[in-house]
Amino acid sequence: MRQDRRTVVAALAGLPFLGGGALAQVPATRVAIVTAVGTITLELYGDKAPITVANFLRYTDQKRFDGAEFYRTIKVPGLAQAGLLQGGCHGDPKRLLPPIAHESTDKTGLKHKVGTISMPRTGLGTARGDFFICLEDAPWYDVNPIQPGDNQGYAAFGQVVEGLDVVLKIQAMPVSPTEGADYGMAGQILDPTVKFISVRRV
Repeated sequence: MRQDRRTVVAALAGLPFLGGGALAQVPATRVAIVTAVGTITLELYGDKAPITVANFLRYTDQKRFDGAEFYRTIKVPGLAQAGLLQGGCHGDPKRLLPPIAHESTDKTGLKHKVGTISMPRTGLGTARGDFFICLEDAPWYDVNPIQPGDNQGYAAFGQVVEGLDVVLKIQAMPVSPTEGADYGMAGQILDPTVKFISVRRV
């Protein structure tokens, strides 16, 4: 399990965060992530990012997120609201579904703003059961043709509509000074992590 975790976390190490078949579009849907710290309610934009939202809802409806966790935080020294909070299935092979096609921000029209939920990935079509929540406006996660690599950014697909204060509380929690050091993420791994009690449509 530790090796799986290291593999997935290492794949998400590069910041800024630099497939699936045809799916029916779904309307905006609200989902509540319940933790011991509080509840975070998301609104997911299935009309704009149908593949990514359908993927998140499969994990939700199949209860694959139950017992998953927020495990990574990126903080910006001197700023109370900046960086991001990352969570999800964290490489657990028993929870993961196949990867999905990438929906870039130039196709969806969504942008990475405060409270945006988006999908970490390595290459195109590798996103699966993890996500991150922006705590600042982060245009560097959008499509940017002048950036190196594939330039396709990350797949924003929803927004925190309630519980941003809970996101901030979790982001501010202690981190391990050593966990993640061998893959460039020292000081970013929550210690302890924050488990999802449940993730359900509301």
